[in-house]
Amino acid sequence: MLAAMKSFLLALICCFTIAHHTIAAQPVIVLWPDGAPGALGKAPKDIPTLTIYLPDQAKATGAAMIVCPGGGYGGLASYEGDDYALWLNTQGIAGFVLKYRLGSSGYHHPSMLQDAARSIRLVRAKAADWQLDTNRIGIIGSSAGGHLASTILTHFDAGQPETTDPIERVSSRPDLGVLCYPVITMKDPGVHAGSRKNLLGNNPSPELIDELSNEQHVTKDTPPCFIWHTDEDKGVPVENSFAFAAALRKAGIPFEFHVYQRGAHGLALGSKKYDPAQWHRWTADCAAWLKEQKFGK
Repeated sequence: MLAAMKSFLLALICCFTIAHHTIAAQPVIVLWPDGAPGALGKAPKDIPTLTIYLPDQAKATGAAMIVCPGGGYGGLASYEGDDYALWLNTQGIAGFVLKYRLGSSGYHHPSMLQDAARSIRLVRAKAADWQLDTNRIGIIGSSAGGHLASTILTHFDAGQPETTDPIERVSSRPDLGVLCYPVITMKDPGVHAGSRKNLLGNNPSPELIDELSNEQHVTKDTPPCFIWHTDEDKGVPVENSFAFAAALRKAGIPFEFHVYQRGAHGLALGSKKYDPAQWHRWTADCAAWLKEQKFGK
């Protein structure tokens, strides 16, 4: 009887692990093995990392996306991180979930941007290790993670050819971006006040607010974007997405923009559990767009 019970519990655990993919351990790489610039210590909160989710080889397209979870620059929501990477894997896209430094751990700009830029450089520099195309590396972010994604979409650089670090010689420009109910502006009245405080501190200068209001920094070199928001979002006003879409249109950048009627802030894939049966229709719209961009299967 005891043996039968043990077998049942073991089978139950196995089924739970399969049904909830995020339980399985994934490879994690540290962005700066010798310490991140401006690190305040050596605790996990001071060490930005990438968690690697690779698709089945038979489905892999060679494209990759850096995933920036939301959390108001004060936390990191796994359902906007690991779950997104698993969804990307269903499209044949490799997902690299970024654990970036946070205001709640004593960090402010430019630490978060440094982490995002380094993640793109690292994946691009080591693309051959994962059989990836260096010209198909994008970024996806939700809420404050969407702000971080939009920041690197508008504040990238070509790399530093004089440095001895081969990763820092590589471009940090994403090849496309997906912004999910993103924080875009740091200006009132549309700003998400908590994100601004965590990112910029209590009394940021007008110049710093302008620098991180990303609707002001779209240029002809900004990558193509897919943007979505809901009209019912009470956390981050939909006007954030309207402003970024308008800037993309003015600059002549290809984009697709969806405003869905229903859905609260933090909608993620459709629920806070990884459940394909509950995926919101943005996932299908985005999958079609990613396929058009030669990213998805």
